[in-house]
Amino acid sequence: MSTNTSLIPNPAALDELCVNTIRFLSVDAVQKADSGHPGMPLGAAPMAYVLWTKFLQHNPSDPNWFNRDRFVLSAGHGSMLLYSLLHLTGYDLSLNEIKQFRQWGSKTPGHPERHHAPGVEVTTGPLGQGFANGVGIAMAEAYLAAKYNRPGDPVIDHYTYAIVSDGDLMEGVAAEAASLAGHLRLGKLIYLYDDNRITLASATPVTFTEDHALRFQSYGWHTLKIDDGNNLEAIEQAIRDAQAVTDRPSLILVRTHIGYGSPNKQDTCAAHGSPLGKEEVKLTKENLGWPVEPAFLIPEEALAHFRSAVDVGQQLSTKWEERMVIYAQKYPDLAQELRSLIHQQIPENWTKDITPFPADSKGMATRAASGKVMQAFFKYLPGFIGGSADLNTSTNTELKDAGNFESAAMKNGDLQGAAGGVWSYEGRNVQYGVREHAMGAISNGMAAHGGIIPFCATFLTFSDYMRPSIRLAALSALKVIYVFTHDSIAMGEDGPTHQPVELLAALRAIPNLVVIRPADANETITAWQMAIEIPDKPVALVLTRQNVATLDRSQYGAADQLHYGGYILQDAADGQPELILMATGSEVDLIVAAQEELKKAHVAVRTVSLPSWELFDTQTQEYRDQVLPPDITARIAVEAGISQGWHRYTGNSGDIISIDRFGASAPGPLMLREFGFTVENIVQRAFALLKIRSVTTPQNT
Repeated sequence: MSTNTSLIPNPAALDELCVNTIRFLSVDAVQKADSGHPGMPLGAAPMAYVLWTKFLQHNPSDPNWFNRDRFVLSAGHGSMLLYSLLHLTGYDLSLNEIKQFRQWGSKTPGHPERHHAPGVEVTTGPLGQGFANGVGIAMAEAYLAAKYNRPGDPVIDHYTYAIVSDGDLMEGVAAEAASLAGHLRLGKLIYLYDDNRITLASATPVTFTEDHALRFQSYGWHTLKIDDGNNLEAIEQAIRDAQAVTDRPSLILVRTHIGYGSPNKQDTCAAHGSPLGKEEVKLTKENLGWPVEPAFLIPEEALAHFRSAVDVGQQLSTKWEERMVIYAQKYPDLAQELRSLIHQQIPENWTKDITPFPADSKGMATRAASGKVMQAFFKYLPGFIGGSADLNTSTNTELKDAGNFESAAMKNGDLQGAAGGVWSYEGRNVQYGVREHAMGAISNGMAAHGGIIPFCATFLTFSDYMRPSIRLAALSALKVIYVFTHDSIAMGEDGPTHQPVELLAALRAIPNLVVIRPADANETITAWQMAIEIPDKPVALVLTRQNVATLDRSQYGAADQLHYGGYILQDAADGQPELILMATGSEVDLIVAAQEELKKAHVAVRTVSLPSWELFDTQTQEYRDQVLPPDITARIAVEAGISQGWHRYTGNSGDIISIDRFGASAPGPLMLREFGFTVENIVQRAFALLKIRSVTTPQNT
């Protein structure tokens, strides 16, 4: 198209041109890939256009500008809508990348992935996750604003926007997150609901018939309705109205048409997850007055309008930097602290109040040790914030005297009297309630925002409620810390529903997730050090309910060797073991005691603590062979979980003492005994492995 402005006689015509540019850039990319979701971009382009050109404060030249508005495409299947916007507004996402949609090595994968394309805030696609991520982003903004803003100096001040879909609103994780967001009164959270009434396999009247607005009002949200998703003025006014409501999150229900303009596929499931087809693309373009050829057409008038975001964005970020200079002059300590959070810098002295635990045969639960460690360091990490799914007293994760993260509007009334403490967005204890799904996804959003090291806690058995979020944290390289307690059948009487026999293996199966199961209080110290200092990876700390001995480190390997993932606890007297006993967590107590019994039978034993397979496997082959020499094939692994995965360390000649079935309801010590987690069983299995006939007169055959 020509750059002759006479072809664009009025702003309305330019708006229509720009909306159709988004639509058909998306449609052409899906068609070229012969894969994707064209229907959502066709229907949602108008609301996205209004949001991105009239409201979204961002800097395409600096996608990481800290005070930018955040945009989440929770309906991640419509990824070409986002990629089109990023390219058009001037991000480093070339037209060639648009043409390589869904292809090997491109920056435009089928669903948006954080770190792949600049401007993608969170990885979305599993429905409901982006909805909850946005809540976490808004919570991070609220916390940092409460902590660092001063009268006349709002250095943290931005909105969180999202486009959400029918599928997002159906998912349980979104329901949990919406409930919490309404309770927290997150007024700078604004979602546009793409109410096209079509899902992949049916129309929403078949599955989704509640009053959506009334539902969200009951959560405490402000809601607005727009009957025509092509009415740009109505969309603009609705967003302005949402911004004016500062004490509630807003949901704008926009009635759209999936596959808008497609003569044969509009308002049908056929427009959802498959290309329109060449003929239907032609018909749709003709129907909306768009040239059939060439594909990937970007009119110069439209591009110039979109690219104004570059200059505007640079001005916004420059003004913010100038404001930060003034802020630093007034509040130098606060400014330095905030800058450190923005750049993910960990203070050098953050561990100075952590003291080693003395040797103690009775010891303590690693969940208790974890709580003591957290109290010792959290005040040195102002971005460390989190909570549990209504299990603070059980997981030992409440940050003492740090206040609750809550709306200032809730300071008065029964809630404060019931819960006590400080109630404001500056509080560092997040009261998630019984909402594990949302807790995991919200934590991802907080980490994605930046400036925050989020943690969340629950029983290990409930980690499966969080699994999609944990997986996305690992995929997205988000620094989230999970505190999972009550880690084995030793929790006892609550029974097999609460005994997580398979979940260590399940967590270890997630790539890029570091799982650490410390053996005692001092290993727990190092586990927390690793969790805080490991960059760009989520870490799961797996902790006991029951007491475990605090080992005498003058007799055993130093606990800080946990950073290797595995290390020699105690070697055979001559350094030439014939048997290796290895374990994690509470079962390390057992192999330590078994080593002493086997010494009486003149068996040369090496004990190995292996708290983190992921960390151990990243060590050099030389180090791993020092700990587990290949020529010592007599090995026994002991862990109160399923055996899956242990063969990589025991080999085919070794043995595994595990529990490859569900547990039972009985006192913990009895459970351990009945399932073979005893010193006696380890000794007997060692004799069998070594083919020793007698304890008193050992003989190798």
